[in-house]
Amino acid sequence: MACPFIDEVVDEGAIVLRRAFQRERTFRGRSDPLAFNDSYLYERYRFSRDGIAYICRLLSPHIANNTRRNRALTVPQTVCIALRFFASGTFLNTVGDAENISKASVCRSVRTVYLSLKVHSFFTRLLNVFITFPGHKAIRTIKHAFYGIAGFPNVIGALDCTHVRIKCPSGPHEADFLNRKSVHSINVQMISDADCIITNVEAKWPGSVHDSRIFRASSLYQQLARGEFSGVLLGDKGYPCLPYLLTPHQDRYNNAHARTRGCIEMAFGLIKSRFQCLKHLRVTPPRACDIVVACVVLHNIACLRRERQPRIVEEEDWGNEAVLEENETGRLIRDTYANNYFA
Repeated sequence: MACPFIDEVVDEGAIVLRRAFQRERTFRGRSDPLAFNDSYLYERYRFSRDGIAYICRLLSPHIANNTRRNRALTVPQTVCIALRFFASGTFLNTVGDAENISKASVCRSVRTVYLSLKVHSFFTRLLNVFITFPGHKAIRTIKHAFYGIAGFPNVIGALDCTHVRIKCPSGPHEADFLNRKSVHSINVQMISDADCIITNVEAKWPGSVHDSRIFRASSLYQQLARGEFSGVLLGDKGYPCLPYLLTPHQDRYNNAHARTRGCIEMAFGLIKSRFQCLKHLRVTPPRACDIVVACVVLHNIACLRRERQPRIVEEEDWGNEAVLEENETGRLIRDTYANNYFA
């Protein structure tokens, strides 16, 4: 009969093996990211010191570590880790080596930040000013800004979709994410104002879904159909012509239409140049959608705070198919615009 005060031989052996293979914990030195100058910070995080501090104050109630551990990541460190991933689009290991932390810590920090930006941007009164339609300015000011581009009146937004590449998803719905170029992606709908600030975003559709389908399924489509907004959107040939969505038509009209709608193309270029991760996200589709929304919120913060703009890279043409069906009332309204303002 074994004595209750003596450990089992198996337990003693397990302890010996555990001690033999146990790695000593090493704490890497970490620097304060806000101690560097603005040029250093912008190259790595796409924000100045004041911009990073502003984001930290905004997200601190949601991402601060409630722990007594003396080596826990601070709010600025957590924010800068996520910003570095968004800005570079590189692997988590590379971000961890640059920030002197483990891959697991990078993953947790990125997830914490993008979930805080997405969830709290839409469901609290604190952050919903960053993505709001038709914008944070008076609707008359928005129309005046669009009119100043090429003389196109009554415009409250430029509408288009862009594809964000993702890794091949697993499961039975893998084919749904193949777009017309046989690339796995999510199709993201955005609306911008004349200052390239995003006023509406729909990031939840696979790459195979057509732009017009995304627009018709959006809540904004229902609001526009009910006449809740005074003004029209501008869209490309991939959308049907509707009373509240005008598409290309004829020469002089088309020239003004293309120049005015160019705001959304420029916004796509700005977002993808500022946050290189949007060129290829190596995550699952749900996480990719969350990251896209987070990057849009950060883009709007950068625009509102007048952060330094990156060099714009031309947006890739995804070759959206033209829509043949058109609304009779929409066509009449488009003809009225063309005859009255661009004849």
